[in-house]
Amino acid sequence: MDGTILITGANGSLAHGFLTSLLSHYPSFTVIGTVRNPSATDPAMTKLKALIGGYPAAKFHLPQLDLGSLSEVREFSMRLARDIQEGKIPRLSSIICNAFTWSLSGGPKFSADGFETTFQVSHLAHHLLVLELLASMDPNSGRIVMIGSVTHDPDRANPLSKLLAHIPEDLEQLVHPAPDKPGEEHDRGFQCYGTAKLTNVMFVQELNDRLAKDPVHGSITALAMDPGGIVDSRAHGEQKMLVRVLMSATKILLPLLHPFTRVVRSAEDSGADLVQIAVGSKFHGRRGYFEGLVVAKPAWMGEDVEKRRRLWDACCEWSGLGEVTGLGISKK
Repeated sequence: MDGTILITGANGSLAHGFLTSLLSHYPSFTVIGTVRNPSATDPAMTKLKALIGGYPAAKFHLPQLDLGSLSEVREFSMRLARDIQEGKIPRLSSIICNAFTWSLSGGPKFSADGFETTFQVSHLAHHLLVLELLASMDPNSGRIVMIGSVTHDPDRANPLSKLLAHIPEDLEQLVHPAPDKPGEEHDRGFQCYGTAKLTNVMFVQELNDRLAKDPVHGSITALAMDPGGIVDSRAHGEQKMLVRVLMSATKILLPLLHPFTRVVRSAEDSGADLVQIAVGSKFHGRRGYFEGLVVAKPAWMGEDVEKRRRLWDACCEWSGLGEVTGLGISKK
């Protein structure tokens, strides 16, 4: 295999598990792992650089990409597409949209583009990235992978939040939400995260419909994978103290729980599953939603074709892609 794999949020916990498995079992791939600040000296970046250093023969690139800036996403995509066109790196075998952010305290945050950051970083920037790079993918076996979550389904209660994923009738509220009511900051932040994951899943469903009708990109597939509750995720740093304590305790007990549940998992186990979803031969040509490696049913809302298409068009408008008919993109 000599393709290229692009993964965003390469310094995240799931990405660490993914890269460890990928570099161990599929060393011939060129890997592009994007991070917001490659020069950072925080523990996550230190761990990532140590991981890469353990595979000196790896063809690994660590470029900067701030998903909170749509202009930076466009510039990055143009550079990468040019490098692929000029033969500097192989075509993309997989694009893994892994990066996310959430705000569980202090109310909604906004990007330099003026959009709510959970939605922009977790979904909108990835929507733009994928569509800009679609022509740079392997047309016969390319895979687009979004990271799902149990929180995407508004019909499944979330023990950590009273507010569940929700697509408002006025889609503008996704990017310009109203201020949180006092005391709702945590649950509203969780709702924004769940909603972003729901839009990830709906994007996969809509993209697959469009790809299937496209004569050029029809063999490219889109998948969403719920990695489970990753107990050793660094994202838990924003959780309430009780949740952090429970996650720490579960991490200790995980070897005993492992044979009985896939609800809670380690980054290593989930990362290994993500490798199979992204490049494993058993998932060639497959589409849809998976919990780990098991086919699962996504939220019913994804069956609402009209809502999916309205969301698609709104994201194209917000990201500057302009009007979209099928997969043809008319840029403004």
